[in-house]
Amino acid sequence: MRKIEMVDLVAQYGRLKSQIDSAVLDVIASGQYINGKHVDDFAANLAALTGARYAIPCANGTDALLLALIALDLKPGDEVIIPDFTFIAAAEVVAMLRLTPVPVDVDYKTFNIDAGKIAEAVTDRTRAVIPVHLFGQCCDMDPIIKVAKEYGLYIVEDNAQSINAVYTFPDGERRTAGTMGDIGTFSFFPSKNLGCYGDGGAVVTDNERFARKLKMLTVHGQERKYEHVIIGCNSRLDNLQAAVLNVKFTHLNDDTAARQSAAKAYTERLAGCEGFLETPYVRQESSHVFHQYTLKICNGRRDELKLRLAKQGIPSMIYYPVPVHRQPAFKNLVKQGGDLRVSEELSQSVLSLPMHPDLTAEQIDFIAAEITKQIR
Repeated sequence: MRKIEMVDLVAQYGRLKSQIDSAVLDVIASGQYINGKHVDDFAANLAALTGARYAIPCANGTDALLLALIALDLKPGDEVIIPDFTFIAAAEVVAMLRLTPVPVDVDYKTFNIDAGKIAEAVTDRTRAVIPVHLFGQCCDMDPIIKVAKEYGLYIVEDNAQSINAVYTFPDGERRTAGTMGDIGTFSFFPSKNLGCYGDGGAVVTDNERFARKLKMLTVHGQERKYEHVIIGCNSRLDNLQAAVLNVKFTHLNDDTAARQSAAKAYTERLAGCEGFLETPYVRQESSHVFHQYTLKICNGRRDELKLRLAKQGIPSMIYYPVPVHRQPAFKNLVKQGGDLRVSEELSQSVLSLPMHPDLTAEQIDFIAAEITKQIR
């Protein structure tokens, strides 16, 4: 059996080698490394995939969030609601802009921001909310959009982990993750469902004014060469990374299906572990693209299981062991938006198993069997 990896980028490269090598060599032969045809093609591909009017590539997913908030013209001291249980990037960019991060609790089943808790955290300083589509499925966007409209809030979707997920509204309308708010942000870090061979990111929007500003922000605030209209930065997706992403785009649907198939196999093989663990919950309103396959381990045995799996050569990861409000850097920066007990509980119980399109049935059987042994 092949060595089990959390994300097997070597196996993926082996599968796509001829296409990726050709694309990368094409860039090298052209001598054009910044911007260029591959970047333009990638922007068009992303717009087509999401259905967004505008797609603006940038350097990474954190920059995408930062640029999105800058485009909204928020003022220092304005409050931005974020989930407490998530990667730190959302809180980080809010604080960098001298805004106030307001973490609210998440839904126990889905790990996503609890839509019912957002209104409780709104004050006269609240200007935006950042729903993070965590681990591969969409937040419950219908009530989030209703709250945002009621209080006049911007919505910036953090879609670093759920590209290709689809949300169905009560009226039957279907929208892809990242396109339901004012601006959607993406990360193409190598381990993402669509990942390049370095850093990469993008923002999407249907708003022409935001799109124009976002594009200028990525290139030092210039609208035309050496004509700087606003204060910007340097946040560009390079041509080599775009070339890799364009190849992987053609395989995204198949890779998504492979992740979903692996998740189904995991869930079936762990069906007898009730009382020891809970397998991922998939809400009926959203498809799940399984960036992570994350268990909830009961009775305080998470760390014990992680150690036992490691001894059998099975990697696992804890996403995320410390909620935002307990991070040392944010001790005096966040304004707690209500009770955060679910985030606290999840940080002590979650465990993610290996998940990628190249997982084999043999590997999944082995991992599930080793987990099952722990409850006997």
